[in-house]
Amino acid sequence: MGVIKNISLRLAYDGTEFYGFQRQSSLPSVQQHVEAALSGIYGRNIRIYGAARTDSGVHARGQVVNFYGDDTIPVERLPYALKGSLPPAIVVLSATLERENFSVRHDNKGKHYRYTLVNDGVPDPFMLRYAWYIRKPLNCESMKEAASYLKGTHDFSAFEGANTTPMNPVKTMYGIFVVSKKNRIIIDVVGSGFLYHMVRNMAGALVDVGMGRKSSQRIKEILKGGDRRKLGATAPAQGLCLEEVYYSSERLNQALVALEAGLDTV
Repeated sequence: MGVIKNISLRLAYDGTEFYGFQRQSSLPSVQQHVEAALSGIYGRNIRIYGAARTDSGVHARGQVVNFYGDDTIPVERLPYALKGSLPPAIVVLSATLERENFSVRHDNKGKHYRYTLVNDGVPDPFMLRYAWYIRKPLNCESMKEAASYLKGTHDFSAFEGANTTPMNPVKTMYGIFVVSKKNRIIIDVVGSGFLYHMVRNMAGALVDVGMGRKSSQRIKEILKGGDRRKLGATAPAQGLCLEEVYYSSERLNQALVALEAGLDTV
């Protein structure tokens, strides 16, 4: 065995067939597959730590994990070494050598999630796994107004999922952007951290506003009141994707500027 190093991997995956990122006792998860692949090439049990615990059916273009492995395998070769041991739905995009005490969860500056809606008279069969189909026309301007009330530092108890592990509900949303592109509406959320189901509950609330079920002012009131029961349904998992985890304030600010300008940062 060589010298033990702290290594991070950037992953992309289609979450449709997985029961979330986190290891499950008897159900397939992203963590389970990545750990099995790493354990196979290193010849010992490897445990990975993820930056975000994406839910069952949620996707990722920029999930980041770290683990401790020896230097017998060059870090830059890991994406190729793992390719044959992972299912096609999981890809290692890059591998990086990190400092000894680096933590993907505690050292990040924020995360970017994207929720995709198909808003058209007929569904798009190529987006069934990656978007929420809404037939009724949505008022994008009303959705933008409602999103503006969620920006900033708030107690997001009203947007927390049920049966979640207790955690600090005060989070900072650096930016929430709602953009209409042909028959799609894209909701980009960049924040310091997120509660269980928080982005999906945000998406569900914005859709309610877009459909005229709730006013943007009502969303503001629900946020202030902190009562999840007054919010609508949680948006389905398939529309959500973890786009990027930021590890520098510079990169975070660059992404916010690009999103503000209507540019795709991915």
